[in-house]
Amino acid sequence: MVVLNKIYTRTGDDGTTALGSGERRAKHDLRIAAYGTVDETNATLGLARLHLGDHPELDAAMARIQNDLFDLGADLASPETEEPPAYEPLRVTDEQVKKLEAEIDRLNGDLQPLRSFVLPGGTAAAAHLHLSRTVARRAERLIGELAEREAINAAALRYMNRLSDYFFVAARWVNDKGAGDVLWVPGANR
Repeated sequence: MVVLNKIYTRTGDDGTTALGSGERRAKHDLRIAAYGTVDETNATLGLARLHLGDHPELDAAMARIQNDLFDLGADLASPETEEPPAYEPLRVTDEQVKKLEAEIDRLNGDLQPLRSFVLPGGTAAAAHLHLSRTVARRAERLIGELAEREAINAAALRYMNRLSDYFFVAARWVNDKGAGDVLWVPGANR
């Protein structure tokens, strides 16, 4: 369990931060950027949840996802090493990925197939979920780049890939199950 009594420690004043292993890295390190963007995704999801009062079941799913995102941040903050760590690091699991897939399938079952790309908008909840989607995609790109440079838990990358898909489907679902989607009209303003 984490205990935070003091919020500032001054240990990062030199531009570094500690990983879960205690190793210090520059705050602009790719690993730090990756899990920082996962945290940013979580913050955007908090904003989206403010607009899900009419959808308590979806809000409950988003609460579970917010917890999963902390798991993912902890996973990325604990690099995989050759030697066994002094503690059991928290890792995202394929079961968490499967739960997202099941939720995507459930929501998507209520939607008509798309005939155009969707512009972010419609309801406030949908617009915020589209923002979460785009930040999740950025996190996914950073995690993918990190995976090219360092060993990571492969389920972490799969989770972020599914999560951005989930946010897209959820945004359509809260837009009156797609009826309120704002569709792209190619060349409409030429």
